[in-house]
Amino acid sequence: MKRADAAATTPPSDTRTPQGHRPLTIGLTGPIGCGKSTVARMLAARGASIVDADALVRQVTQPGDPTVSSIAERFGRAYLAVDGSLDRSALARHVFSDAEELRALEAIVRPAVRPRIRAELLRAASSGAPVIVLEAIALVEGGYADIVDEVWLIRCAEGIQRQRLAARGLVADEAARRIAAQAGIEERIRPVATRILDTGDSLQVTETAVDAALAAALAGEGSQPPSEVSDSS
Repeated sequence: MKRADAAATTPPSDTRTPQGHRPLTIGLTGPIGCGKSTVARMLAARGASIVDADALVRQVTQPGDPTVSSIAERFGRAYLAVDGSLDRSALARHVFSDAEELRALEAIVRPAVRPRIRAELLRAASSGAPVIVLEAIALVEGGYADIVDEVWLIRCAEGIQRQRLAARGLVADEAARRIAAQAGIEERIRPVATRILDTGDSLQVTETAVDAALAAALAGEGSQPPSEVSDSS
């Protein structure tokens, strides 16, 4: 990734820290349940400013937001709760069972959330943080891989992925649907990935690998071989 590509979100002069340096921008992505949020928390503890794309998606699906009206028009008011909020669980069950319906939802949500991601990246840059992390499962599909300095693919074995999704309360069938809906995600990310962190071992190993990856990124070192890291959550 080239830092000049960040011009797609903001002029370079606007991304400099008070010390006159542009922050390093890392995109975290990978399959559901593989530890993206855990790695983001580790980076936050090391001074990074986190932009969580999923949290911004939740913002644009709050009652009264035009995005909710667009979703209801496309999918039906049956996916709205009594208070007008989006019934995310019901809609997820529907779209993760039908690839075409998932694409239709993404076509509504992505344009709505894009300006908020841009605004948050600008805010993080102006805060003086030395590192900005954009956590987004659709980093590549949303076009954000081209505006970050590094892409970190966070992955794990499917068996571990299923265990973690079960720990979140997803029943086996629902977990299977979500995994199936993301079929091929690693293959799409690998060509643009700067670093690959496999989260299949212990949390301590994860932290060690994150530290090594961050140090290499800040030093401007190139891609590294896949790291054997882990996330116990």
